[in-house]
Amino acid sequence: MTRLEPPTVRQVGIREQLPSFVIIGLVCTVVQLVLYTLLRPPMGPVPANVVSYLLVAVVNTAANRRFTFGVSGSRNAVRHHIEGGAAFVLGLAASTGGLAVVNAARPGGSWLAEVGALLGCNFFAAVLRFLLLRSWVFHPRRIR
Repeated sequence: MTRLEPPTVRQVGIREQLPSFVIIGLVCTVVQLVLYTLLRPPMGPVPANVVSYLLVAVVNTAANRRFTFGVSGSRNAVRHHIEGGAAFVLGLAASTGGLAVVNAARPGGSWLAEVGALLGCNFFAAVLRFLLLRSWVFHPRRIR
């Protein structure tokens, strides 16, 4: 039986967390938009958004776990990913809603309008995600 490695936590404040969160978020947003652009023609806007968003979610949570919130070790990693995934559902709902509004306002609208909606909704979702990750998923009292 393999024993899970206890987590180590590097305590850092919000000033230390924000730059890492922003860099990870920017990289993940670019990757998500590239995936969306590649998947959109064969799948349509909503399925392409769902698939691209979910593919990036795991990497985003793992990177934020390690670099933004200073958590390493395998214990609670699955819980962190499940809870991080719950936080991502909010972003997915926001971005899907943004696409629905764009496509309802202008059926068959441009790729640029869709990407603009995704960027705006992803920014909104990132703020919510940071707050949820900081106060719930990776809160120091819940890590140990």
